[in-house]
Amino acid sequence: MSDSIVWIVLFPLIGAVACALLGSFSKKICYPVSIISMFFSVWASIQTLMQAIDSSDHQVSYILGGWTLDLFPRGVGIEFRADLLGALITLVVTGVGLIVSMYSKVPVQRQTPGKEPMYYALFLLQIVGLAGITITGDAFNLYVLIEVAALTGYGLIALGSNRAAAATFNYVILGTIGASLYLLGVGYLYLKTGTLNMVGIREVIEANQMYDSPAMQVAFILVLLGILIKMAFFPFHAWLPKSYCHAPTTTSCLLAPLVTKVMIYVMIRMVLSVFGVEFSFESTWWAEVLPWLVVVAIVCAAVMALAQREIKSMLAYLIVAEVGYMVGGVWIYNYFGLIGSIFHVISDACMTLCLFLGAGIILEKCRTTHFDGLRGLFAKMPLTMIGFFIGGFSIIGLPPTCGFFSKWYLITGGMVSERWEYMVTLMFSTMVMVILFFRLIERMHLAVSESGQNLGKGHGDLGLTERQTRFDEAPLSMLIPLLLAASVVLIVGVYNQEIVDQIEIFLQPFDLPTGVHYE
Repeated sequence: MSDSIVWIVLFPLIGAVACALLGSFSKKICYPVSIISMFFSVWASIQTLMQAIDSSDHQVSYILGGWTLDLFPRGVGIEFRADLLGALITLVVTGVGLIVSMYSKVPVQRQTPGKEPMYYALFLLQIVGLAGITITGDAFNLYVLIEVAALTGYGLIALGSNRAAAATFNYVILGTIGASLYLLGVGYLYLKTGTLNMVGIREVIEANQMYDSPAMQVAFILVLLGILIKMAFFPFHAWLPKSYCHAPTTTSCLLAPLVTKVMIYVMIRMVLSVFGVEFSFESTWWAEVLPWLVVVAIVCAAVMALAQREIKSMLAYLIVAEVGYMVGGVWIYNYFGLIGSIFHVISDACMTLCLFLGAGIILEKCRTTHFDGLRGLFAKMPLTMIGFFIGGFSIIGLPPTCGFFSKWYLITGGMVSERWEYMVTLMFSTMVMVILFFRLIERMHLAVSESGQNLGKGHGDLGLTERQTRFDEAPLSMLIPLLLAASVVLIVGVYNQEIVDQIEIFLQPFDLPTGVHYE
């Protein structure tokens, strides 16, 4: 038992209450309160991870109130439980929250003037929801926390531009459908198993050999469909691009790295720890269908990203493609694919954070993120561009960034499972990403010389004046978090083996195939 796991959500919850109450007296207090709350939440996440590593069963649990009965040895009421996977993802959630809170001062003041208390309260409650998802041990409480994250997300997006209201409406509709399907699936699970504890559900399924039960098949499909909608898996992605494009900068920087990745975590958790490996991969037709749906999702998302002329829109569609990467890594049903999928959850959160922080700075300085407004930015903001393109090189998959190593495991998983269509799709989307980011490099750097002189006609026909290329770096409150995020991208890449070691320990009990599965 450990109470550090509780403080992961208690610190941001207390911070949200403080922002809501004290913000009415002084709006300036909200910014430092959010940073302090997230700092201690990160500290609690690190403590929980270390406890999980040191524990004999590699788990940390806490039952609120400590209520236990002989009939229910797992406890009665709400349980927080973190294994190595949950602890790793929780640290990602709180770490991203801390970096974004440090970054938020200037964008929040400019884009939501006078609404700082409301914004920071919703911001911290979003962390409560997302972090709670990663550590809850109860299937119904998972639904509650998904809705907490969704409702606060709606509010954060709605505070954006004039078009944010319509984007929020689309998010609400699809989000409600996804949550409803998940809840119906959980209802079926409770009727058949008599428990909502995630580990308990799997034990009942295995003990009673319920692999061929029609009710369990329906429950599985409902839960999976709900999760796929919530993670913006193609073609359920319609809510994501507009929401992230029209949301306030800080909102995009928080939601883009976390929401889809946390729902990938939920899918992995439900597949491995709730339904079980045998039921999920060997007793459902979804195991054969989903890898092909992944191929369609990645190709379509990559093509749509290629058609964009605005950075945030481009990044939004790349997120949809990355979701396909991670879903595919799970459903090729392979040890290396699962490692790659889990590691890509971590690496994609880091590099997406880096890219959206950079895009936010570009928007702050240039008042646009359209490709035509990016001329000569390397000369004006060299540090910002370095940080931005470290994230870009990672999403392409260049070593030693974290994106290279996660893609390596995904490709390895596809190779040993002989899922050649998945591997070809990964290569195709990677080539699209190369085209996109080198197009940006051309716009931002190659279009002008170091002296600011025009390089001539053709692709670099920009006609920039000296004033347009004058050094004008981002404020330190925005620049430092970006460079910190870029450093994390490199650190996670360099120390990838240490992370993979913990993922391997988590996967050991599930006895996943390491060779060819499909014949």
